[in-house]
Amino acid sequence: MRSDFTTITPERVEEHILVLYLDRPERANAMNTQMGIELRAFFQDMYVDQDGVRVVIVTGRGAKAFSAGGDLKDRDGMTDQQWQHQHAIYEQMVRGLRDCPVPVICAVNGAAYGGGCEFALGCDFIYASSTARFALTEVTLGIMPGAAGTINLPHAVGERRAREIIYTGTPFTAAEAHTWGLVNKICEPDELLEDTLVTARRIAGNGPISIRQAKKSITLATQIDRNSAYMFELEAYNRMVPTADRLEGVRAFNEKRKPRFEGR
Repeated sequence: MRSDFTTITPERVEEHILVLYLDRPERANAMNTQMGIELRAFFQDMYVDQDGVRVVIVTGRGAKAFSAGGDLKDRDGMTDQQWQHQHAIYEQMVRGLRDCPVPVICAVNGAAYGGGCEFALGCDFIYASSTARFALTEVTLGIMPGAAGTINLPHAVGERRAREIIYTGTPFTAAEAHTWGLVNKICEPDELLEDTLVTARRIAGNGPISIRQAKKSITLATQIDRNSAYMFELEAYNRMVPTADRLEGVRAFNEKRKPRFEGR
């Protein structure tokens, strides 16, 4: 797995768990073109070869910001062509995040504004520091969400709440995000990463094929009719019947021990 990044830092903290830091704390972890390129590369690599990683946790470097979104200082003075070139990179990154075969948990440690909030929404679920704040501020800049925010936010908080958040561009707290269904859990700031790791360990200890297949099924189910989604679920389910992990899971249950899943 690559480690020659300059704006993001992947750290393998345990055998099956990787923490990915958005690593531009001097710019509130805002996303410039280089970060878009590196995030795109990271998720492309994960799609091809997980190298034993079963869970990815994404968080921001520092205590103040998860990510302020697109770097407006970097964008100041861009031509239309340059802006669209950069955004095309972001579009590919968003698709890579969505297609990541293993769960991606977002640990929002501070402000998640604009594209930073959209990135968090693109993860499987979110844990947040009690000091975190969220906003989709694009309309205040004469643009609109362009990293799947208009798709993922209504799924998280409902259509009417999403319209209010996007139309006003008003920031909201972690407590509000939790109440509305955007955030799964609120943590104390110095406990956020450890709380997220506890959940990541629980996921990593389950059958990796099971998790990948369940993730595919859930993702598809939000896009198509229920009957078609159920047909896909059955295909995903039957993929696991002939696996060694399925045999190990049942054997471990009957032997009253923890299963040792190998992903095969």
